[in-house]
Amino acid sequence: MSRLRRDPRFERAAAESPGAAGRRRFDWSHTGTGAAPATVDATAPLTRILDDPAFSVFAVVDSPRGRLTAQDRQTLAAAHVLAAPQGAVVMVCAAPPAAAGEAGADRLLPLEATPDPDALAGQLIDLVAHFQPRHVLWPESEAGGDLARRTAVRLGEPLFCGAEHIGAQQVRRPAQGRRVERRMKPPRLITLADGAVAPYAGLRCEAKALDAPPFAPRASALLGVEDAPTDPAATPLGEADFVVSAGNGVTDFEAFRALARALGATPGASRMVCDAGQMPRSAQVGASGTVLAARCYFALGIAGAPQHLQGVANCEEIVAVNTDLHAAMIARAALAVVADAQAVMPALLALLEAEAP
Repeated sequence: MSRLRRDPRFERAAAESPGAAGRRRFDWSHTGTGAAPATVDATAPLTRILDDPAFSVFAVVDSPRGRLTAQDRQTLAAAHVLAAPQGAVVMVCAAPPAAAGEAGADRLLPLEATPDPDALAGQLIDLVAHFQPRHVLWPESEAGGDLARRTAVRLGEPLFCGAEHIGAQQVRRPAQGRRVERRMKPPRLITLADGAVAPYAGLRCEAKALDAPPFAPRASALLGVEDAPTDPAATPLGEADFVVSAGNGVTDFEAFRALARALGATPGASRMVCDAGQMPRSAQVGASGTVLAARCYFALGIAGAPQHLQGVANCEEIVAVNTDLHAAMIARAALAVVADAQAVMPALLALLEAEAP
């Protein structure tokens, strides 16, 4: 039997796609199809619309301040695994983000923002009773894991915690010090370990808002509980959401502590500042101190030694103030201010005082 001869020139032309700044790019995954792959227009209308889904899968995301975390996006992707091909992924959160459709939400359900975790669990139970989702997923985060366990106890249903593999037929997680692997058919309630799946990367979804039933008012399950404001200065660095840190460029530590209080941030410091006794050792940030997972890290007068950068690698956003334009911390920062930290601190304090009610 004869075989068609390959035409390298034709294959090269078929694989070529437009590149930035006039550069030529080639996608060899479609070689031999006779046509270059179609590009997706980011401004195109919605491309995944489910008019009548057969069932729903809830993805209860943290969405702090209306922003999806990496674990939130992974939870939405895992929900798509369980919903495919006929189910709808329903994002449930108190602050729906603007990028819900791109992140994989077919539907949106709101929760009323409340500091009472029992009330939040009660709202979720109302939604589960009304919509009867096939599965409910949470990120195995501090907030998500707590809400999942409260909901499971109140529903009286088993919760599969920390799934590291999720599929339509099976969920798995390590147990007994990772000596065994626990497996089972996906139950209704699941929490997802960080990094278990990649974030959703499919077609943009509709993110259509659903009408939620009225939530029944509930008293807290814990009578006599009083909510008291926390002191950011007493929050352990590893648990802090917002950290402001002092380096060698800071000499006025009274102003530094006043700025941390005014910002509602947990104070930290570089190793050299702690070695000098200006800040306690528990405030040291870095590979030899505390590795942070903060939403925002504000570095004042910190050049950015390799060990220090290792300690802030997991922070979502970094703001840096330094006189050296070429400092490693300035290069790492999303927002950099090339100035003397000693001048920036009183200026920020004055602005915060002027804006105070």
